[in-house]
Amino acid sequence: MIKFRLTPYSSGGWRWDGTRYASGGGHDQVVPYAHPLVEQAAVSDGRRTLIMVRERVAGHPASRTDVQQVPRDEYDQARRAAERWPADWVLVEWVPDEPVQVTAGPCRTTPLYLAAGGSTLHGSWEMRDLAPFAGGLNAQEVARLLLYRPRYSSDTVFTGIQRLTERATAHFGGALFLRYPEPALHSGPRQLAEDADVLGAFVGAMDGAWDLRPLDTVTTALHLTGGFDSGVLATRVAERFPDRFATAALLIGGPGRAQQLRRRQQMREAVRFAEPDLLLDAMVTAPLHRDCARVNATLISPYDEPLYHPFQRLAEGLAANGARAVVTGLGGDEMVALSQDEYPHRPMGELADTARLPWIGEHGRSAAQFGDAGIAPPAVVNSMTLLSLETTAPLLLRQGIWPVHPFTDPVMVQLGEWLPIDWRELKQLQRRRLAALALDKDVTQPRLRESFAEVVQHALTVHARPLFARMLRDGSPLFDDKLVDPDGLRRAVDRLSSGDYREDGDAQLLEVTTLHLAAEAFL
Repeated sequence: MIKFRLTPYSSGGWRWDGTRYASGGGHDQVVPYAHPLVEQAAVSDGRRTLIMVRERVAGHPASRTDVQQVPRDEYDQARRAAERWPADWVLVEWVPDEPVQVTAGPCRTTPLYLAAGGSTLHGSWEMRDLAPFAGGLNAQEVARLLLYRPRYSSDTVFTGIQRLTERATAHFGGALFLRYPEPALHSGPRQLAEDADVLGAFVGAMDGAWDLRPLDTVTTALHLTGGFDSGVLATRVAERFPDRFATAALLIGGPGRAQQLRRRQQMREAVRFAEPDLLLDAMVTAPLHRDCARVNATLISPYDEPLYHPFQRLAEGLAANGARAVVTGLGGDEMVALSQDEYPHRPMGELADTARLPWIGEHGRSAAQFGDAGIAPPAVVNSMTLLSLETTAPLLLRQGIWPVHPFTDPVMVQLGEWLPIDWRELKQLQRRRLAALALDKDVTQPRLRESFAEVVQHALTVHARPLFARMLRDGSPLFDDKLVDPDGLRRAVDRLSSGDYREDGDAQLLEVTTLHLAAEAFL
């Protein structure tokens, strides 16, 4: 939601010029993302200046954009109030003779990447803006991603570029220092009262998360995949506001596709959505297609949507239909996830998984042992959800669309923590809510898996062939740093060519292509 260029110890004199806050003759600047759901405000006590960029909140008067001159005690009050804002926010603090500070809020919607260049701190939600500062590959972070073991931290794939995590503060006085916050406190399941209305509480929490933002002021679309999470949100919204919100989704491949279509149709018939219903075939616009921006050497962050090409086409379609906001079901899995105590299971991306991934190189295996070093403390919102939000936002922001994720609202998160296991296991909460709308078992108890597994297989066995051939012929930064072993990759590619595709293992090759293309573009 923000881009900036900040030089500490400069003369100051911040002013709003209609699109940005600027000082120092325009060298220093803070540029908010221009969107009706984003606002900015600034205060100064004559010495300190605080610039706030944040999501708009319904019922709150629009903020003034010019720099407000206030007494010292009112500045301190404004600083404390800014951190209590209930939606996403970023604060920039500037004092003439001190390092500049940038702080992110707990309800993150967009990423914020940082890079130090000489005496200036650069920041952007768009990693490509910081491409000149990308050094080499960060072996620890690359190993995490190759193993499908992502960790929420200040690390990125590139040395020289860092991430500002939720509630963290960046201090820059010529060198960049990132300070993590204290761990967010969480609670566990509670005993329900005999008359507890769980579905009523769930509906109330969904309504509260929706009503927090003034979504009635912009054209908003609902991401209706046919799955449980987007399904309960979208149907509730259409129940409250009939004929007002259009829907959109990508169609999967494989045996679950017909079921997906049936489930979506049932949902759309149960309540009154608006037109159009935008459906795009992800098998036709598959990742790594020859028209994919990633394949064509565009500066696309390795953290952008893994299924970049189909989701880019979907975002373009939404924008063409006038959408300025899209509501998703991201975070629904984590809201009702079972703990390791409740459901002992093997974590994703264990070191033992390298046996299934023969292309992991020598340095990749070594770095993987330190995958948990330096990670951020527990967040208000699940850290895996936060990483998912970061992959979703840039692609939408480029089309002028603001993402909204009600399941990440702190009230929704807390409700999920309090629910007993029998409401969370197998997503019983979402299933029972959909059943309450009189939707049949095809919706509430689907027999077939619905996922992008077949889309990934198609991308790797058809569209990735020339990419792998070029990579094995011409080399890769991943080979140079021994993060990927070319011989192991060649064996895997030969097996794909023979038609022997194994989802458990081969699907991770998509991450190899993502990292390779990003490394080639950025380095």
